[in-house]
Amino acid sequence: MEHSAISQGEFARFQRFIFDMAGITMSDSKKALVSGRLAKRVQHFGLPSYDAYFKLLTDGAHKEEVQLAVDLLTTNETYFFRENRHFELLREFAISSAEAARGSLRANAPFRVWSAACSSGEEPYSIAMVLADVLGGAPWEVTASDISTRVLERARAAHYPMERATHVPQDYLRRFCLKGIRDQQGTLLVDRALRQRVSFRQVNLNTALPGDLGTYDIVFLRNVMIYFNGDTKRQVVTRILQRLKPGGHLFIGHSESLQEMGDVLRPVIPSVYRKPE
Repeated sequence: MEHSAISQGEFARFQRFIFDMAGITMSDSKKALVSGRLAKRVQHFGLPSYDAYFKLLTDGAHKEEVQLAVDLLTTNETYFFRENRHFELLREFAISSAEAARGSLRANAPFRVWSAACSSGEEPYSIAMVLADVLGGAPWEVTASDISTRVLERARAAHYPMERATHVPQDYLRRFCLKGIRDQQGTLLVDRALRQRVSFRQVNLNTALPGDLGTYDIVFLRNVMIYFNGDTKRQVVTRILQRLKPGGHLFIGHSESLQEMGDVLRPVIPSVYRKPE
């Protein structure tokens, strides 16, 4: 069944839907994206319009479809070692933490990093490569979360097109990745030993965080706040700061800023902040 292009009224309903579900403020320039990403679902159900699909999402009987719609509207492409300066700082902070822990009461406490909007997994695996390299046998943990169950499945699979890995140091590629051959040529698989060090879970940053998340030395919250309005951004960062250890660091995207959070965070360099002790 053919359905017409998405109307402004229909688009406005999906803007409200994704704000209510994920706290994401979707600008009017995203109308084509919404139309394109949801068109197949409208066709799948044989519906005459986007409005009919919106009614299906809000009738309370299609919870799996609601999650799928959220997945389709929130997924972003990423790659390994994006914004390399952050990984240089991660290395420095991990080394200094290990040195400070030696002989102290927290000698056996793991160095913990949270990738809080991990998308398809390139960021947490990049973090894990650095920690495996600099901390060796010392205890460390990486938690990775996203609102989208679909990208979390891709992240757990850890199988990527080789072009996503152009920024991975050659040494890391050799040590932590398996190069695809024959029908898998042009792809890489993150090594199982590294995959086992990263735990993935679904977390909606726009709601109360799970009680068992624990606290972290570093949180990566990159390239997600550009989708939040001022109020939502402050609420999300406030929640995350409750999970950041005193003296811990928060990494955000280079196009983002937390100037308005100066009462609770100290800038280290642009896009990296420290929680006072």
